[in-house]
Amino acid sequence: MIGIREVVETNEMIEKENLDVRTITLGISLLDLVDSDLDKLCEKIYDRIYDTAKDLVKTGDQISREFGIPIVNKRISVTPIALVGGAACKTSEDFARIARTLDKAAKAVGVNFIGGYSALVSKGMTEADRLLIESIPQALSETEVVCSSINVGSTKTGINMDAVRLMGTIVKRTAEATRDRDSLGCAKLVIFCNAPDDNPFMAGAFHGVTEADKIINVGVSGPGVVKTALEKVRGENFEVLCETIKKTAFKVTRVGQLVAQEASKRLGVPFGIIDLSLAPTPAIGDSVADILHEIGVEHAGAPGTTAALALLNDQVKKGGVMASSYVGGLSGAFIPVSEDQGMINAVEAGALTLEKLEAMTCVCSVGLDMIAIPGDTKDTTIAGIIADEMAIGMINQKTTAVRLIPVIGKGVGETVEFGGLLGYAPIMPVNQFSCDAFVNRGGRIPAPVHSFKN
Repeated sequence: MIGIREVVETNEMIEKENLDVRTITLGISLLDLVDSDLDKLCEKIYDRIYDTAKDLVKTGDQISREFGIPIVNKRISVTPIALVGGAACKTSEDFARIARTLDKAAKAVGVNFIGGYSALVSKGMTEADRLLIESIPQALSETEVVCSSINVGSTKTGINMDAVRLMGTIVKRTAEATRDRDSLGCAKLVIFCNAPDDNPFMAGAFHGVTEADKIINVGVSGPGVVKTALEKVRGENFEVLCETIKKTAFKVTRVGQLVAQEASKRLGVPFGIIDLSLAPTPAIGDSVADILHEIGVEHAGAPGTTAALALLNDQVKKGGVMASSYVGGLSGAFIPVSEDQGMINAVEAGALTLEKLEAMTCVCSVGLDMIAIPGDTKDTTIAGIIADEMAIGMINQKTTAVRLIPVIGKGVGETVEFGGLLGYAPIMPVNQFSCDAFVNRGGRIPAPVHSFKN
């Protein structure tokens, strides 16, 4: 049982250390809505989302007021739209129409994002998958709160390099389609390897086909809480350091468990998972990079950074698993550049490069996240970066992702302002040597030998 005493214990974390419940995400299955008539399909999608989620925001606000716990976002994830729209959609414009329907429904219920404009193509693409992917630039330029994700690889299937190559082009087209907003569309597009079915965080959330009709997943975040706890054990050995992180993660997860149980009960929706992710914000004191600094590296990117991040990620997960039987999603440490002031400082100081970030993704929760690059970066180069990150996920049996933003009209040394939780970012340099011959080969990189477990 979780009592009010545990909430009171976290009061200081909430008031002084930026502890919050980052999101309550309501997952909604659309699988049973499949229809060959696009008009009927859009109508049914809108009605299903509205009927299921109409009380989500109100309920989240009530819980936040009653327990004094900030709940920053309320979000929706739906079944990958490539699966739902295949029978009705014959052109990319047809899929874009579904995106506009999702946007309209999400705004009607008041959530800040809806995820699931997605396709799962780790081994191959159906015609519906291809049409949805081709529609992404239009869909993300014509909507405000729709998020898109494409899973192009897995440890079990290998990497679909045809999809990787295509996504390099789609990222660039999305940047062009939203160039009037500093290529903001790319901030709502993520490419995955080993994408989880129950991730509550955007832009990668979708409602997996193995999930129930509807589910509540909660994402908790507390970089500031961990940093403050570590300040009290400055100079102590690794055993003390690890125990401190683990105990702090336990307390943070219990807050998420309370919110998840309350939301589940009040909405009449089963509880899915708690995602304990140290997800930073642009707010001062809410930074994963600052935790790494407190552990002992001058800047994120300095020698020792990858080891410090590995330690942090592992202890966060150990503490979370003890606090809840249903820890899932991504759970660990996020290292987005634009959303973390400490990471931005490290880039501006010359301590952090794209290559070092890639190395860090071997031991953290996601991957190359919210990184602004020059707008003239070739689509083949973007595809090569995606392929590298997918390989890390495939070989290491973990989720990795890429959310790159080629900012059209801007170059290295300039900055781009996204606003809100997305923050701002310095444009980072990209290796200029060509990988064209590699990414243009076509086909699939086979699954690794350790994928054969049967």
